[in-house]
Amino acid sequence: MESSRQRPAIPPEVAAVLRPVLPELADDTIAAIAREVPGYRHAMEGKLGEVVRIGVERALGRFVDLIEDPAGEDVEKRGTYVRLGKGEVHSGRSLETLLAAYRVGARVAWRRFVDACVAADQPPEVVFRLGEAIFEYIDELSALSAEGYAAEQMVEAGERRRRRRRLVLLCAQDPPAPEDAIRAAAEAAGWELPKTVAAVVAQPPTEREEDPERTEGSAERLARGLGHGAIGAAVGPLACALMPDPLGPGRRRLIEAAVQAESLAPTVLGSVEPWERVGVSVRRAVALHRLLASGRVEAESLVDASRHLPQLLLASDPVLAADLAVTSLAPLRALPETAQHKLAETLRAWLDRPGQIQAIGEEIGVHPQTVRYRVKQLRDLFGDRLDDAESRFELALALRV
Repeated sequence: MESSRQRPAIPPEVAAVLRPVLPELADDTIAAIAREVPGYRHAMEGKLGEVVRIGVERALGRFVDLIEDPAGEDVEKRGTYVRLGKGEVHSGRSLETLLAAYRVGARVAWRRFVDACVAADQPPEVVFRLGEAIFEYIDELSALSAEGYAAEQMVEAGERRRRRRRLVLLCAQDPPAPEDAIRAAAEAAGWELPKTVAAVVAQPPTEREEDPERTEGSAERLARGLGHGAIGAAVGPLACALMPDPLGPGRRRLIEAAVQAESLAPTVLGSVEPWERVGVSVRRAVALHRLLASGRVEAESLVDASRHLPQLLLASDPVLAADLAVTSLAPLRALPETAQHKLAETLRAWLDRPGQIQAIGEEIGVHPQTVRYRVKQLRDLFGDRLDDAESRFELALALRV
């Protein structure tokens, strides 16, 4: 883009004074950049040196051309400086490194141009205008390169985001993805495979039933809140983040703070797994979140999957679990619904604390005599099954379905 300021008027004939200086000036500029800008110190001998030389030659040539014809414009030459800015992103250097090179080039050019103008007996006001024009011109080139740098950063950030999203979805895949596929996706996404990892899963608050963009953004913010190395993406309607080293010092507090910052309660922390089993953590976290949503697990701000493995086991085959409940608790089904509920509540408490009448009464909020009456009813219904260890285990599972 052209500067909005009017470049100082310099007599067109000055171009003829400066043109003979250009070839040697390019060499001096390259040498000064290599000497004075650390980022380029060892890089000017290879392909980068060639690219920078082309850039310097075009910049100097265009500057002199504009003195001769201020209305002239070359879109291709402008594109050179945009591409230089983009190239700095791929090289891993900061934009400031390139801008420092521009400043060095401007200083070297100014000195050589002053010498040429003095030798040609140009008046002082022309020399002053020339200096102002050089530094204004460098500002223009710097703006073009900054534009290219910012645009390429956005492209890279978008691509990195897409690759990390693909990685999270691959880890959540069922059946599990091959280890080689996860390893390759992690390398492409720039994610260092951790020794251990856990999934953190939540459903963002939303007015609509499902808002993919909002969920994606929430997953990314959650990952940032979980600290270095965490990556996040939407897995269906849920925000999912993969957190390395979840058992490390202070990591639990970090998770709780991230959940609170995003207002994501309740949130599920999946099981801690080696990276090869990252899918296990994701699938357990997602499954436990479904149990939370259905009210089958008590909601907390952060629910740890490792503390709910029995519920996950029962939920892994809902049809089998339902059949177990129907078959095992069949004696209750002939009773009125209210009686079913009271006896099921008492049975579960009695299985948890066999023979502890007082404790059972306190737990379910009834008099011990009522507990004894209900236990007698249960014995009438279930008979010897209440004294058989395997049958009691089966009943306890059925009551938790």
